[in-house]
Amino acid sequence: MSVIKKVTCHVVSAPIARPFTSSRGWLYKTRGSCIVEIETQDGTIGWGECYGPSQVARSFIETQFAPRIIGRDAFDVEVIWEDLYNRIKDYGAKGMAIAAMSGIDIALWDIIGKTCGKPVHKLIGGAFRDTVTAYATGLYFIDMDRLVEEAVEEALEYKHGGFSAIKMKIGLGSPKLDLARVEAVRKAIGDDIRLMVDANHCFTVPAAIRLGRELEKLDVEWFEEPISPEDLDGYVQVTQALDMAVAGGENEYTRWGFRDIVSRKAMDIIQPDICAAGGFSECRKIAALATAHGVECVPHAWGSVIGVAATLHFIAALPDQPPSFRPMPPLFEFEQCENPFRDHLATEPIVLHNGSVSVPTKPGLGIDIDRSVLAKYAV
Repeated sequence: MSVIKKVTCHVVSAPIARPFTSSRGWLYKTRGSCIVEIETQDGTIGWGECYGPSQVARSFIETQFAPRIIGRDAFDVEVIWEDLYNRIKDYGAKGMAIAAMSGIDIALWDIIGKTCGKPVHKLIGGAFRDTVTAYATGLYFIDMDRLVEEAVEEALEYKHGGFSAIKMKIGLGSPKLDLARVEAVRKAIGDDIRLMVDANHCFTVPAAIRLGRELEKLDVEWFEEPISPEDLDGYVQVTQALDMAVAGGENEYTRWGFRDIVSRKAMDIIQPDICAAGGFSECRKIAALATAHGVECVPHAWGSVIGVAATLHFIAALPDQPPSFRPMPPLFEFEQCENPFRDHLATEPIVLHNGSVSVPTKPGLGIDIDRSVLAKYAV
C-alpha cells in the first residue's frame, strides 16, 4: 500500500515585470499558485496544483481535507475523491473547495504513476497522441495607448515562435475597438494561423451575438466566454445564433456542474480546468459526458508546470472529437504571460517544438520539481 503520510501546501507568489489586465479589469501584478505535495510512507512524492486564490485552497486542504486522507491508500484515489466531496458539498459543491480537491487528486495520480512506473496517461486509458498542438494564450491589455499595436506585435511573436494557433483577449468596453484589434491581428498573422477570442464573460447576449457575427467574417475559430457563466439560457441563445463555435466552462466544476451545459448543448466546446474542476478523476467523467452529447472538450489551462503537465496527460488520453481520416485533436492551451512557475519550477521545462508540445513520458506527471523555486517564492 502507498499509505499517505503527509500533505503540504506550498503557497508561492512572484512579481511580474509587465502587469496585464483583461475585460474583468483586474490588474495582474503577480503570478502565484497553491502547490500540493503529498508524501507516502515509502517516500514517494506526488505533486498537484489548485486553481484560484492560493490561500483559500490551502485553508480548505489544511483544515478540511488533509486530516481525512492521512493514513489512506493513495491508490484509492476515487474513493478519496468521493469522500472529500461528500464532506464539503453541504457548504457548496463548486468553487474553491473543488479546486482544493483537484490539487489533491492530481498529486495522488502522480503518486500512483510513480509507484507503477507509468506516466499518468497510461493509467487513464493510454495516449491517443504523443504530441499536442498548442495554441498561445496572450494578447491581454497592457499599454492602453497602444492596444492595437501591441496586440499585433505579440501575435507576430507567437507566429514567428512556431505557434499555429493564437487566442487573444477582447472586451475593452467598445465592440468597435475590439473588432478593430481582432481585424489588425488577423491581417498581420494571415489566414493560415488559427485565431480564437476570449471575452472573459463581459458581454450581454445581444452584444455577444452582434460582435460574434462580425468576428465570423474574420475566420475566428471560437468565441470563448462571451457572457456570464451563470446565464445558461443566454449561452444557448448565443450558441444557436452563431456559426462559429462558442466555448466556456473554465468557471464550472464537477460532472454535475457540466451536466446541463452539455445536455442542452449550451456550448460547442467545454473547457474544464483540471486544477479546478476536480482533477483527473472528475475531468475524465466530464469529458465522457461531453463525448456522449457531441460536445468538444478542450481543457482550460492557467498555472504552473504542474498544471501544464497534468493537462497534457489529460489531453493525450482524449479521443479525437470526432474520429476522422484527418483528425482534429483537442488543442492545448499554452498560456504565454510571464510566469516563473510555468518556466522554472520543473528541472526540465515543458517547451514548444514546431507548434506542438510533447506529452511527458516519465512516471507520474513526468516532471521533477525544483524545490529552490518553491523556497524562493514562498509566501
